[in-house]
Amino acid sequence: MIYIGADHGGFKLKELIKSWLTEMEIDYQDVGAFEFVEDDDFVDLAKNVVDNIKNSEDRGILICRSGVGVDIVANRFKHIRCGLGINVDQVEAGRRDDDINVLALAADFYDEREFKNILTAFLKTEFSNEERYVRRLNKIKEL
Repeated sequence: MIYIGADHGGFKLKELIKSWLTEMEIDYQDVGAFEFVEDDDFVDLAKNVVDNIKNSEDRGILICRSGVGVDIVANRFKHIRCGLGINVDQVEAGRRDDDINVLALAADFYDEREFKNILTAFLKTEFSNEERYVRRLNKIKEL
């Protein structure tokens, strides 16, 4: 399951991503914001997403204006490996090498085509399971 959440800064992009997920026939759950509220807090929406991620198959998508705020919140939780989506190559590397399970997006910095390409990279790229990456992830778990 894909859990998606955004504050006011990412609300419009979240609605667009939901339409793409529907087109791709990917199951998702919108965990807020459910309406545009100009002074909502990204912290609450990011927590809604990560609280729903229960197993290794679940993933999350978080959106705010810079992507940084939601990224910081998500990475406060031990079971989350959130990466800020900069471009397709970087997101593919994050999935393949670091097994990111949450994608943070910066609503103010890309156009629709770039967002769709970054989202597709996040959804389609699998973790490599190479020994060195597994070893590194295990070290992170021990921190």
